[in-house]
Amino acid sequence: MRRAAAGVGVTRVAIVEAYAELARRVLAGPPRLGRTRMVAVDGPSGAGKSRFAAHLADALAVAQNGDRPPVVHTDDLLDGWEDQLTFWARLETRVLAPLRAGRAGAYHRYSWVRRSFLPDVVTVPAAPVLIVEGVSAARATARPELTLAVFVTAPAPLRLARAVARDGPAILPELRRWHAGEAVHFAADATAEHADLVVDGAPELPHDRAHYYLRLG
Repeated sequence: MRRAAAGVGVTRVAIVEAYAELARRVLAGPPRLGRTRMVAVDGPSGAGKSRFAAHLADALAVAQNGDRPPVVHTDDLLDGWEDQLTFWARLETRVLAPLRAGRAGAYHRYSWVRRSFLPDVVTVPAAPVLIVEGVSAARATARPELTLAVFVTAPAPLRLARAVARDGPAILPELRRWHAGEAVHFAADATAEHADLVVDGAPELPHDRAHYYLRLG
């Protein structure tokens, strides 16, 4: 679907797709992580990854008659700011390896307030679909086992403003280092170039829960 968005002296056309259709595509795709179809929602901080993952999970729940897929947020697996990209072994050992073998995974969620992992265990069932959301979720290591790789992007000033509005200005020093680290990673990994979808996390048209916008150009 194409929709026109009026700009200053120009009309831009946005490519709009329905989450419901994407959910059907995912379910029709091959399971590559054991019997699970893994969807990675990647992109820089503040781009809109969590929103996209939540809306896709909702659409998959409808397509599966109420069976909402588990969503693992990589921020919950990081051991603080310095673990930006080195957390992957934790995800592999505790979530991906068990699912690959057809068993449920489990992990401890990191508390950014306490700066430690919480004692309660979060179980990840061996479901037909798993959504992994977060920076580097679609990294090269994961690509052979992905049914769908999504890269969500938005302008850097907007992403910074969103993060500060959410977490407060005190995070700015760490956040700037984080943005620099993710930029280096995405360039070296060529994540967006290998993604199945590149999604506009800051479209000129309003967001809604039923549709997303593909990035043009």
